[in-house]
Amino acid sequence: MKLLLLGVRGSTPTPGPEFVRYGGHTSCVAVIPDGAQDPTLVLDAGTGLRMLSTRLSTPAYRGAIVLSHLHWDHVQGIPFFGAGDRHASVVDVYVPAQRGESGRELVTRMMSPPLFPIEPGGLNGDWTFHTLDAGSYEIGGFTVRTADLAHKGGRTFGYRIEDAASSIAYLPDHGPVQGCSPAARDLVAGVDVMLHDAQFLESERAIADEYGHATVDDAIRLADEAGARRLVLFHHSPVRTDAQLDELARSIDAPLPVSVAREGQLIDVTGYAQDGHGEIGHS
Repeated sequence: MKLLLLGVRGSTPTPGPEFVRYGGHTSCVAVIPDGAQDPTLVLDAGTGLRMLSTRLSTPAYRGAIVLSHLHWDHVQGIPFFGAGDRHASVVDVYVPAQRGESGRELVTRMMSPPLFPIEPGGLNGDWTFHTLDAGSYEIGGFTVRTADLAHKGGRTFGYRIEDAASSIAYLPDHGPVQGCSPAARDLVAGVDVMLHDAQFLESERAIADEYGHATVDDAIRLADEAGARRLVLFHHSPVRTDAQLDELARSIDAPLPVSVAREGQLIDVTGYAQDGHGEIGHS
């Protein structure tokens, strides 16, 4: 599989000249099957989802969107996803089960008047909303495993995505010091590429713990303990400038390869799984 990073920020989009090289869109990662041109699975629907429309080979998206949780920075792209809002679109949205509500009811909480002009039913195309519990599913041609993560404000999942050749773990919002469960550790065990929350630095530990997020050191520690082959630091703070992320990249001293996620980055996970040379730059 390949990963196309469409949004790598946390909390809010970040416009401006100091946020160009790493990008300002919030969380969204497209997963492209081996040998395919277009993704069949998208992880989270932050504002980065808007960028997928121009990268598809067809005007309409036909595939799945799996949400880690329902905070604004992970769902705000849904009504602005042009390729999903077409009559030929077929989109399955998966949401962590909670509150005894259906997937459509949960998404309608953030997308309905008076907070937004339309409800999900106002989108063109065939949109179906599902809930997920902890377990294993077949979605978009991949095996998708879920596990509950410690994070404030609603149920939050981490995901492990596997095909016959490779595996990734996606944990964009995670407060491991509040309790990293055995299920969460099992989710990331031995993966080829792990994308993990790195919104805060160790010097910002107090606020990281208060917000239910990880520090860079937390992410490195978990990746090393779990035997991940590569760590991609993700969900950057909206105040972390390009220069500061450059400095972070230079300062990393870790027992495994670590990179700092950039918007537009394309990662060949299968290539990395086979020979350790999977990252192929910008698409």
